[in-house]
Amino acid sequence: MDLGLADRVVWITGASGGIGRALADAFAAEGARLLLTGGARVDRAEEHARLRGWGDRALVRAADVTDEAALEVAAAAARERFGRLDAVVVNAGIWPPEDVPLHEMSVERLRRVLDVDLLGALLTARAFLAALAADGPHADGGGATITFVGSTAGRFGERDHVEYAAAKAGLRGVTSSLKNEIARLDPEGRVNLVEPGWVATEMAAGTLADRDTVRRVLSTAARRRVATPGDVAAAAVWLASPRAARHVTGEAITLAGGMEGRRLWRDDEIDPEAAVPDEP
Repeated sequence: MDLGLADRVVWITGASGGIGRALADAFAAEGARLLLTGGARVDRAEEHARLRGWGDRALVRAADVTDEAALEVAAAAARERFGRLDAVVVNAGIWPPEDVPLHEMSVERLRRVLDVDLLGALLTARAFLAALAADGPHADGGGATITFVGSTAGRFGERDHVEYAAAKAGLRGVTSSLKNEIARLDPEGRVNLVEPGWVATEMAAGTLADRDTVRRVLSTAARRRVATPGDVAAAAVWLASPRAARHVTGEAITLAGGMEGRRLWRDDEIDPEAAVPDEP
């Protein structure tokens, strides 16, 4: 199926990480042009774009999502290069791997995670919507889209990572609010949220190396496997499609293999070696 994404301009934040690179690959495969932004590791996004041979169809810029000026500069650069912005996947985020209960958690950690994962998402959406307000809806009527990458922590909570759960839960309220705001700028505009569970990325690799942890996190999931970055990217591409998902807005799609709040599998019914994908 032609998803109608050819030549649309898609902004991907957190493009240096595993999910970010998978998002870039998936949208490029649909013929989209890309604005790829990242923080301290933005050179990895540059290298990825070079190896893929995207040339002038990909613009890579350094932009910390907590820096509104840097985000606005990146958006302006894409509009100058490509003429406009059509979609954004708000993917940048951090997850401190250390388990720390709230009463022992430093205020610095609280602020840093909320700044990146929630405020950063709002600032990214703000820059995108400002560009949409300036340029107006796409002439083809396909509709602008915002897709936030959240987490099942925002739905189920996550013990000893309450700051992360709070930030990701906040994206549900953001999605429900902005679906109404974007429609005033673009009648066909849409805003949605993807909530992955555990994903086999570099950020999670250390935790997933603990096979007991793998058994624990999969014991409530119908599908006894960890998601790949490509799984997340496929959902984001579908949500951004002006053809496949044109009437989907304000939705939170959980991408976690049927995770529930009750235990479904005994330890001996989960094979950690087979559950974690080889790809990063």
